[in-house]
Amino acid sequence: MHDDKLYLMADDDPEDQELFKKAFAAAAIPHRLAFVDDGEELLDYLLRRGAYDNGNVGARPDIILLDLNMPRLDGHGVLREMKKMPNIADIPVIVFTTSTAARDVEETYRLGGQSYIEKPFSFNKLVVRLQEIENYWTTTSRVPVPDS
Repeated sequence: MHDDKLYLMADDDPEDQELFKKAFAAAAIPHRLAFVDDGEELLDYLLRRGAYDNGNVGARPDIILLDLNMPRLDGHGVLREMKKMPNIADIPVIVFTTSTAARDVEETYRLGGQSYIEKPFSFNKLVVRLQEIENYWTTTSRVPVPDS
């Protein structure tokens, strides 16, 4: 059974999306998980524009899992745009990427990302990482609740 929380993941790799679906289920996270394929689609979703302007959109995400290296608009570009818009700037964004570059970590935090996590290479470690994210972001930490 899912409660009303939504994780929205922006990742252009279909294999990573499938892996995350399986890991999310294995982690027994009781929330919904949805995907967009790149940074532009994420902004379209959040701003209800493009393919999402006709009611073809889900709920506002409670947490965004954001890959950095995507076509059209990368993760840092997404953060830059999100933080300019008060109606979406408060959504927690966790960068979840393969990049280990110090400049990517620094830029993520400078642009307002709440967390930077390197994607583990083992399925079991991914499950554990998702459980840690779930525990921290939905149990330990308080996040803003948008006006409805």
